[in-house]
Amino acid sequence: MGKKLIDLAKTIRSKNAGVDHITFDIIFTDRQNYNLVKSSKAITREKIAELYGLPIDQISDFVEYDPGLAIKFTIKRMRPSGSPGERDLLGSQQYPPLFEIEIPG
Repeated sequence: MGKKLIDLAKTIRSKNAGVDHITFDIIFTDRQNYNLVKSSKAITREKIAELYGLPIDQISDFVEYDPGLAIKFTIKRMRPSGSPGERDLLGSQQYPPLFEIEIPG
């Protein structure tokens, strides 16, 4: 039985990355949990697009950053930050769907 990402990562957050992007950080405190998540392939560009209901080309960046024990990705906003109909000016409320990602283990 696996674990949920929220139980393995120290920090899961999203934030504004300019007018047209939101960036996400998943940061681990130890290499063992980082390597478990990374090797599971439970978090990939394709799986993030599926989770957020986005076309794959909306994921502008996806990085597994070994020195920082972090997985980082950036999505293109559907509307510019602060424009009419845009719901999260700072992009800081977009991370909760990541919590429930199941990591086989």
